[in-house]
Amino acid sequence: MTENAKPQQPTLITGASARRSAALFNYGNLIATLMPLPLGIFWLGASMVVYAMNRHHPNPRVGYYTQWAAYRFYGVVGFVVAEATFYTKGLHVWLITWAVMALILIPWTLYDLLRIYREEWQDTYREEEGA
Repeated sequence: MTENAKPQQPTLITGASARRSAALFNYGNLIATLMPLPLGIFWLGASMVVYAMNRHHPNPRVGYYTQWAAYRFYGVVGFVVAEATFYTKGLHVWLITWAVMALILIPWTLYDLLRIYREEWQDTYREEEGA
């Protein structure tokens, strides 16, 4: 540490902020499933940013919920991509695919959100890295 450098104070991350961060990926999944076009496509890109921001959050529970929401979403989307390779023309196959996707994602997402909001979230501190 140089003479002019000041020690960094840890930053407080409130429990409410951690709860919102933990729920963010699940909300994105829910909205993208309910309105697949065009939000589903945009969520595929935006979800990667949300995952990168929250997976290594100072509160490990945020990372846990983010990781499981991502597993569900990317697993279903990956399956749809592989399955859609063999689709013929017609809207009905896409509607069936969307219905199956919704049947998988929506109940799990709502269950996860329920668990997130029932859990008691503690304040945590993030140590700032010195410059």
